[in-house]
Amino acid sequence: MKNLDIRQALKENNIRHWQLAEALNIAEFTLCRKLRHELSKEQKESIFAVIEQLKKENN
Repeated sequence: MKNLDIRQALKENNIRHWQLAEALNIAEFTLCRKLRHELSKEQKESIFAVIEQLKKENN
């Protein structure tokens, strides 16, 4: 499975795909399609930054 690290971070932090997509200002469908292929290091870094932000907001 591609982008397993992102998927695992979402699961561990109880963040839904739609929440991440909303924070990235893209459609959930677009996010799911992006995750089908391994993302670049830069793309992953920006997504992990958003995941950290969402994690802080959820606490």
